[in-house]
Amino acid sequence: MTFLYTARKAFGQDYDEDGLSWEGYSNWTRTHTTEIVTLDDSLSKSLIESPGNWDYVYSPNRCLTTYFTNLDYVIQEAKGNDRFNLLTIVIEPDHDCKDLTIDGFEFVGYDLMDQPYFDISSLTNCYGFNEPILPSDTNRFGLIDDFGRAYALKKRLLATNPDHPHANTAVVAVWRHKTIGRKKAE
Repeated sequence: MTFLYTARKAFGQDYDEDGLSWEGYSNWTRTHTTEIVTLDDSLSKSLIESPGNWDYVYSPNRCLTTYFTNLDYVIQEAKGNDRFNLLTIVIEPDHDCKDLTIDGFEFVGYDLMDQPYFDISSLTNCYGFNEPILPSDTNRFGLIDDFGRAYALKKRLLATNPDHPHANTAVVAVWRHKTIGRKKAE
């Protein structure tokens, strides 16, 4: 498995910027969560918009992403931000990751990210599917807890929505750092 890293703005109940608020998002989605941990660029923007070192950018099939191959680089670039999500991810894991220990990180669930750009989450920012993903399918972070369930939802989403631009997804395992970025701005 290839581990990738990203630093993203935290999106929770105190969020109100970029023309988006938690209240507006909650009303739109009828979410049961109090915080979204997502890789979605619309809800949780990358703190590294213009990489200083292109050697670390993950770019499958020449598609640029906001994921990086070097954790130290991501931490350095995110410096100066008090509250954010420092994430470790694995795209298309081949086995359950919930018991996989990564020093300093906790497993928070699986996201379904559109391919090939991995910038829109079908769980937290994509509606209009024939068989939608229900709030009961996700945990308190807006992610899927169960490995098998994540792959089943991925398969069902594409089968029932073959022409939807965000139905072709990749399962992405997500861990969040326990301390770095967790400080609330004062």
